Amino acid sequence: MMKITDKRARALLFRARLNEAMRSRDTNQSALARAVGVDRSTISQLMSGDSPRLPNAQVVGECARVLGVSADWLLGLTDRPETAADMLANSLALTEAPRALIDEQIFAWHKEAAGYKIRHVPAGLPDMLKTRAMLEWEYAPHLGRSTDQVIGASEDRMTWMRGTESDYEIALPEHELTSCARGDGYYRDLPAEIRREQISHLAEVSGQLYPRLRLYLFDARRVFSAPVTIFGPLLAVIYIGRNYMAFRDTERVRALTEHFDHLVREASVTAREMSHYVKNVR
Repeated sequence: MMKITDKRARALLFRARLNEAMRSRDTNQSALARAVGVDRSTISQLMSGDSPRLPNAQVVGECARVLGVSADWLLGLTDRPETAADMLANSLALTEAPRALIDEQIFAWHKEAAGYKIRHVPAGLPDMLKTRAMLEWEYAPHLGRSTDQVIGASEDRMTWMRGTESDYEIALPEHELTSCARGDGYYRDLPAEIRREQISHLAEVSGQLYPRLRLYLFDARRVFSAPVTIFGPLLAVIYIGRNYMAFRDTERVRALTEHFDHLVREASVTAREMSHYVKNVR
């Protein structure tokens, strides 16, 4: 049931928030009156006295627009001063996703979330667990002559990521691993020697880094996930190809975290079983 606020209390709150917004914008009554299109006396009356009366909707709306806050906040209907457009802009960002190992944006997000648990569903095998030969085969067509330099820089960043206090949980479709082992689908042209080395490396690293790194396999016939990374409680990022969709609002971060937890619950191969399973696949 909605709480009914006393008219006088709401009027007092309106005046306090109008004053706060004006101080934040470093403006005065005269400037606000000119921007809103009313007499200075009108603004003066709004900000003084103890009358329970509130201004009309047009004046409230214009004050909110000029001061860059929401009318609902001025009236005490919400505790968030941002406008709806600002809240949307702050909660969702569309960022370019270059074809690279670890681009500047991804690395910045990892540094921001250092110490938090990071949950990841990669688009293929996890880059941070690939051999150098695998990285060269996969990225050389896109990076050209700079391949060695880029891979070297990315390996340094991957070393940093592994050395942070963050725990990593990675879930990927079981068929991704078996396709690499068999050399079909995406991995059709990958030489057998590189495939064997990659699978061996994955088995070794998943065992060495457990439990700080936990790998899970899920059956894509039963559950599905787009590529996504969840940086603790801070943000969740969905990879859509040429862009990342980054969410910072608590509700969506929580929803994507619950999605990842569902993948873990439905895993066909658990983190404890992963190293042994990969050795058998090899």
